[in-house]
Amino acid sequence: MKFSNRTEAGRLLAKKLTAYTDRPDTLVLGLPRGGVPVAFEVAKALHLPLDVCLVRKLGTPTHEELAMGAIATGGVMAINENVVKDERITQQIINEVAEREQRELERRDRLYRGSRPVPQLQNRTVILVDDGIATGSTMNAAIAVVRQQQPKSIIIATPVAHPSVCQQLQAQVEEVVCLITPEFLYSISLWYEDFSPTRDEEVRHLLAQHLQTQDNLFN
Repeated sequence: MKFSNRTEAGRLLAKKLTAYTDRPDTLVLGLPRGGVPVAFEVAKALHLPLDVCLVRKLGTPTHEELAMGAIATGGVMAINENVVKDERITQQIINEVAEREQRELERRDRLYRGSRPVPQLQNRTVILVDDGIATGSTMNAAIAVVRQQQPKSIIIATPVAHPSVCQQLQAQVEEVVCLITPEFLYSISLWYEDFSPTRDEEVRHLLAQHLQTQDNLFN
């Protein structure tokens, strides 16, 4: 199975999450950038608020797509010890990459959120959405930053992930919803016909579009 693009993947994912439709205590958080188009379709179909969970992957020096960890807002850092050991990555390298990604995290926060307040997650159900989960480092950081606000429950929703990662995540959250779990995942991009990079402008447009839709529904 391959998804045409992130839009189709989001629409298919929403069909597995209909139990959360119109729930006043629930919101959807997309992981920028690629997770936002998927999250947009989920939030639209379920009539739920949409926002972003700002997380940055820490790629290894030799292969940026391979995550040795991730950082998130609030000083959260999640390290994939297996990757660090296998790639013989020093603490100095981790610190250097984390410092660079922290600057990008702050830039995106200013760009995507602007003057909008950070959503309150306490006692709410949070659906965390990404376009795919390979090692789980980025999602682990997202879970950590959401847990800080003491939500009622966390749901992980993604079109594709490795089965062992789904199992690892299931131990941390209330529910994991994944459409396909290939044993030989290799790369998330292989499971999409169109996996073009999501641009900042698209993220901002989707967030603004959904916010306008929500305003129209409640005014």
